Amino acid sequence: MSEIRQRYLKSRSLSIIGCPFSGGQGRRGVDTGPNSLIDAGLISQLQELSWDVSFEGHQQFEDINSILESGEDKDIGTMKNPRSVSEVNKRVSEVVGKHAKEGRLPLTLGGDHSLALGTVTGSLSAHPNAALIWIDAHADINTPDTTPSGNLHGCPVSFLLGLKGTDVEPFSSWVPKKPVLKADSLVYIGLRDIDSGERKILKENGIKCFSMHEVDRYGIGKVVELALDHVNGGSSRERPIHLSFDVDALDPSVAPSTGTPVRGGLTFREGHYICEALYETGSLVAMDLMEVNPTLMADHAKQTIAIGCSLIRSALGETLL
Repeated sequence: MSEIRQRYLKSRSLSIIGCPFSGGQGRRGVDTGPNSLIDAGLISQLQELSWDVSFEGHQQFEDINSILESGEDKDIGTMKNPRSVSEVNKRVSEVVGKHAKEGRLPLTLGGDHSLALGTVTGSLSAHPNAALIWIDAHADINTPDTTPSGNLHGCPVSFLLGLKGTDVEPFSSWVPKKPVLKADSLVYIGLRDIDSGERKILKENGIKCFSMHEVDRYGIGKVVELALDHVNGGSSRERPIHLSFDVDALDPSVAPSTGTPVRGGLTFREGHYICEALYETGSLVAMDLMEVNPTLMADHAKQTIAIGCSLIRSALGETLL
């Protein structure tokens, strides 16, 4: 274990927020991800790294899944399950914000990546200057107007940036009117599957992206260095960081049990290096681990779950030596 001074935490304490939600996309099973990570021993693993860990279960979110199962959450325009996605994110935002304001590190276990609207809104309510490091095969920056599928796990970043088309009900009832996140406070690593509408959005907003092309060209060490330079405006590493990690950023040979796998992704070590390097800044204030779906490629579920736990441990201080 590496002892790094935590700049923004009152003590070495974290709160696990398990959110068993699948409504942001069409495949059930991702709602079992949080329990699978807990059952794999995540709490004791983090305690062994000297973290004071709290976990209160999933009760505050369970009724959302009953709305999904009832079939009552009808489409609004292209958006699928909009009421469920909005309500669960509102609750997640409140819970994450509460723990972050207490000086604890909120660790949110998904569930699908639509939940990042809530996690990032919550962490930025406590750390308004935080940067967002988004590790994913996908940009998740479609708007309700550009999304080809209507699945809202492909849209959370557009809502965070307050892009045109996101001021819509039911989200407009609680998402702040002004952008939660500035475009220059966001960096992507691992992109390799981007919709045409997203490509236009990324270019128009000047968002810093390190696709797998850049990872291949520069190596993961240089990419992380450039990402941190960008959000810090130089060599300082003092800006608060929210890490949102979708396991599909990893190559499917590494993490097969996820809903939207794309070949050519991050290796085991590249994914872990990102987490280790962000921990070393001492500025990590929140983390999401999303899209573990043990019901897909079930023969490899234990592998994906174990890697999810390992990524979290690396982001929270576990080192090779």
